[in-house]
Amino acid sequence: MGKIYIAFLACLVISCKGDAQKTDTTTKEDTEKIIVHQEYLGDEPTTPEGTEFYEPVPPTVVPGANGTPPSDAIVLFDGSNFDQWVSTNDSTAVAWHLNDDGSTTVKDKSGDIQTKRNFGSMQLHIEWRSPAEIQREGQNRGNSGIFLQNKYEVQVLDNNDNDTYVNGQVGSIYKQTAPLAKASVPSGEWNTYDIIYHAPEFNASGDKIKSARVTVIHNGVLIQDHVEIKGTTPFIGWPKNPAHGDGPLRLQDHGDNSRVSYRNIWVREL
Repeated sequence: MGKIYIAFLACLVISCKGDAQKTDTTTKEDTEKIIVHQEYLGDEPTTPEGTEFYEPVPPTVVPGANGTPPSDAIVLFDGSNFDQWVSTNDSTAVAWHLNDDGSTTVKDKSGDIQTKRNFGSMQLHIEWRSPAEIQREGQNRGNSGIFLQNKYEVQVLDNNDNDTYVNGQVGSIYKQTAPLAKASVPSGEWNTYDIIYHAPEFNASGDKIKSARVTVIHNGVLIQDHVEIKGTTPFIGWPKNPAHGDGPLRLQDHGDNSRVSYRNIWVREL
């Protein structure tokens, strides 16, 4: 009985040692995968020059001053005309109001508008304002929306002293992800959204292989942090994932005399 017990302990020690060696081996393999992924190959350099590279050289972009777009931006709306836009309903001329202050205001029940040009991944700058005069409440106060690739809505809403469902409040990915914070300025003042959007990817069979992701900065405050977009953002139902390519940027007429205004819209393609 004693010999059997000693043999059992010996097997247990060997097994534990083997498991420990297996754990160490896995850790080493993981480390090697990380090194390969980072393209740090070969022996570790022994001089500073060994980790320096000089090409490709990033392009030079002149940043905008006083709210103007950077030098490589595609200006979609500067307040002078709707040359970059059409009506979503029938691709005819935009019927929204063109204002003297360089903005446009939704014309009630005239329908959404969208860009003539299609976009994929992008950096989007857009400014919006709800009316100073408070009318209605909930989802019917200053409601509009910014649809990326014509499918994925970042909510525009006057939430000042006006609570609603959090995945439908200002700055939400509509009906999906509530914002990290509410960062609106007072009603009637101009808000800014800076949006970094990475488009979804689909395989040849039309199956989604990579979700869209979005980062939203609202008036300088991070409110969506590289968030996964699970699919389309319908008013009713679950997100859907139809295969698609580039699509227009669309601005919503919510149809309740929301009187939301927009200005200074530009895009940098990624």
